[in-house]
Amino acid sequence: MVKAFHFSCVPSIRFKPGALADLPAVIKNYGTRVALVTGKDSFDHTPSSAKLLSAFDTHGITHTRIIISGEPSPDVIDQATGALNEKSIDAVVAIGGGSVLDAGKAVSAMYHIPGSVKEYLEGVGTKTHPGTKLPFIAIPTTSGTGSEATNNSVISETGKNGFKRSLRHPNFIPDVALVDPELTLLCPPDITAASGMDCFTQLTEAFLSDRSGNFTDALAIEGLKEVKTSLQTAYLKGDDLNARAGMSFAALVSGICLANAGLGTVHGFASAIGGMFNIPHGLVCGKLMAPANEISVRELREQKGDTDALIKYTRLGRIFLNEQNKSDDFYIDGFISYLQQMSDFFSLPGFNQYGINEEDIESLCEITENKNNPVKLSKENMAEILRQVL
Repeated sequence: MVKAFHFSCVPSIRFKPGALADLPAVIKNYGTRVALVTGKDSFDHTPSSAKLLSAFDTHGITHTRIIISGEPSPDVIDQATGALNEKSIDAVVAIGGGSVLDAGKAVSAMYHIPGSVKEYLEGVGTKTHPGTKLPFIAIPTTSGTGSEATNNSVISETGKNGFKRSLRHPNFIPDVALVDPELTLLCPPDITAASGMDCFTQLTEAFLSDRSGNFTDALAIEGLKEVKTSLQTAYLKGDDLNARAGMSFAALVSGICLANAGLGTVHGFASAIGGMFNIPHGLVCGKLMAPANEISVRELREQKGDTDALIKYTRLGRIFLNEQNKSDDFYIDGFISYLQQMSDFFSLPGFNQYGINEEDIESLCEITENKNNPVKLSKENMAEILRQVL
């Protein structure tokens, strides 16, 4: 039986190698004056940058540049929108990784809104955003967060009382997602690995989510198939356009899936840890995937609860293991082993290298959300997960 579901809208999607050349025509649908949000230098040092700026001149498009270094904080967003206050802007264009896209999304959302973005963050602020925004065009240069297809912008402050929270509204889904796999060809191996494991986690958690449905399951499965065939190749052979296109597709789909099915315990941890420590988000996901799913499977088996979730774990094993005619338990346990193998393959370091220690476990477990996981985990379960990755 098909489960009841509600599916949010998606951006207008342009997916193809060379799609960046379409950007001037896309911008012209909104006007000729844009805020161009990029990373510090990752895009500037590519041939695409010079070509794009030349195309802007040819088409009479003017731009105001906003540089984002690292994950966006409230201060970064407030300063960016403040710099645009005296300017007439028709649209916001963000070209970069997940942090850049999130920043561009927040700038688009806060352009017409007085005050700090912090006042509108979930779990932090007290105000409700009305959903007004500038048209927003998202162009990813990494294959990870899927921010080009989501309705939230992740904003963080790092420290003892830090946070990693979302500015969210249905209207914040980008108007256009322009996905050009060629833009990911120069992505370094470490970022390819970290962003790829974030994508892998999002697809897996959305597939296993208690909010998943037939629609998101179908999309997640196709994305996971691309992860299997493309992630390690993209890491080892960064100039392989087929592998890069596979991961670009997987990341895009992961954004659509998480926006509609939600995420699980791994991303709950990532939010808590990312607020307190300066640690790459994708590394957190990659390290936690194996222990979090191992303990979730153990609890499902012991509680003899949601058999549908174990069936889904079996399906995951069938996708990632090159074995036929094996038992369900073989595929379930094999999938957990595959997750650990991926962490080892990318040589992801332990959390203690980022200052996370035994004494931090209790406080992290207290603030970690356990939403949408296929089984409810206790604080003891969650502490066990963290101890495995210190």
